[in-house]
Amino acid sequence: MKRLEIKGIHFAEVTLHVGLGTFRSVEVEDLTKHKMDSEQVIISEKTAEIVNNAKRNKRRVCAIGTTSMRAIETSVSTDGYLNSYNGWTNKFIFPPYEFSIADSLVTNFHTPLSTLLMMISAFCGHELMTKAYKEAIKEKYRFYSYGDAMFII
Repeated sequence: MKRLEIKGIHFAEVTLHVGLGTFRSVEVEDLTKHKMDSEQVIISEKTAEIVNNAKRNKRRVCAIGTTSMRAIETSVSTDGYLNSYNGWTNKFIFPPYEFSIADSLVTNFHTPLSTLLMMISAFCGHELMTKAYKEAIKEKYRFYSYGDAMFII
């Protein structure tokens, strides 16, 4: 992280107290009927300021993890900027979805029928997500929370 800071990368922290519901499989055909468990989100004023300055200066905003992505997408202003927030979210992101804050994402390879996989599909498109997962399976990448990761731009 220090080497990235030296290159001008700024870091902004968000907190999402992740529950088991994040990893629960979707068991409904109509995705609008799936209910996410509520999880606590904390986005400080400082974090919102760092992210919004990057957006104003047309710099890349990268979410590290789908849970961070869900946290920041929970607190978006009407003009597409990040608000500070201390509360709860049960936001379920699935296609089609227009992301407001991050334009890149680092994430693990997630299980089929998971809300996390559906968010990835919404972010990069179903075709690219399918291609990436076929490659991961072919190359025997490790899945789940402590597996290999991908950088989506």
